[in-house]
Amino acid sequence: MDYETIIPEAFGASLRGMGLHILVRDVALQVAFLSDVFEMEAFQPTEDFAILRYGDQVMQLHVDATYHSNPLLGLVPESAPRGGGAELRLYDTDPDACAARAETFGAHVLQPPTDKPHGLRETYILCENGYAWVASRPL
Repeated sequence: MDYETIIPEAFGASLRGMGLHILVRDVALQVAFLSDVFEMEAFQPTEDFAILRYGDQVMQLHVDATYHSNPLLGLVPESAPRGGGAELRLYDTDPDACAARAETFGAHVLQPPTDKPHGLRETYILCENGYAWVASRPL
């Protein structure tokens, strides 16, 4: 699929399985974070929206204003971190490299790369919106 030229109606109709939409204050900043730290590829980024691909997975970013008539917007805090309790896990991703890139980017590394008893080495990185991104790979 050509995410660079696909029109919204065709993109929406193509989505299957489970989807991930993230509400953010600043799409460009979130795209930069995800591209720089996790090497995601962004398509059609605008002030309001972006498609991102991580391996074979696709996610979408939406700025708050695009959800003007969505019931979820009333639950999103204005200034506090938004992602409390949610972990956005990126498996098969080098936690050491991501933590180093996160520090260069200026993101907050909540937990440095650590070997865990459940068989993964992982790092927790907070983005500007307060979402916890977890890069991990098997030990």
